[in-house]
Amino acid sequence: MLQIDVVTLFPTNFYDLFQSSIIKNAQKAGSLKLNLVSLRSYGRDKHRSVDDTPYGGGAGMVLCVEPFYRCLKDVLGCDPEKKSQNQKVLMTGADGCVYNQRLALELSKEEHIVLLCGHFKGVDERVREFVDATVSIGDYVLSGGELPAMVIVDSVARLMPNAVSDFESISTDSHYEGLLGAPSYTRPAEFRGHEVPEVLLSGNHGNIEEWRFLQSVCRTAKIRPDLWQKYPLNDTQAKILMKHEMRELIEERKGDHGSDPTVK
Repeated sequence: MLQIDVVTLFPTNFYDLFQSSIIKNAQKAGSLKLNLVSLRSYGRDKHRSVDDTPYGGGAGMVLCVEPFYRCLKDVLGCDPEKKSQNQKVLMTGADGCVYNQRLALELSKEEHIVLLCGHFKGVDERVREFVDATVSIGDYVLSGGELPAMVIVDSVARLMPNAVSDFESISTDSHYEGLLGAPSYTRPAEFRGHEVPEVLLSGNHGNIEEWRFLQSVCRTAKIRPDLWQKYPLNDTQAKILMKHEMRELIEERKGDHGSDPTVK
């Protein structure tokens, strides 16, 4: 079981999310335990203050180190600087490593994760002494760390056992294997002149899987060439591309491969 503790100034922001379908399923199945911890419970005075003006001047307020230390000591059950290898403390922040599916998979294998949500102008730099990594969900500024924490919880929860009834639906998600997902279709087979690709109606599962792989490759090379360049193409996959006269995708592994990312 994975336990995730979210330390935040706004625990009520998470209530609906934690009761949503997939996250709720993971909790019911016993593969995930979620706790919300109010940082204000560890405030420095009777007003439960957790922030102060920055040394050296400047605009904005900075979250203090003491509330985080006391909170982590309670949540971890020990001095934060002496936590076990099975305990990971992450902080959300614009200066962190960019979050991706690979990191989500790694976190899903942990035993205990504590997510610290930053807010205001920033967090006292000394909090980083207790943090294993700072994580960003993109190159933009948010009002606080709650939304990034929600993204992390949701992406990890869906990877937990029994969170999703059909695990195959997860294993074919975009980014799961390093490629963007293939196009999906359902009934009707024709809508306003737009038809479902014939191969998907053929019942030939080998041809369908090959088609989906080609769709994923072309879509990734077009939309996210950075991902395509890093994708570990194996010999079997290379032969499929060669069979369909897509040698340029193997040789170039970069650039624009036409205006339409879908193989006709």
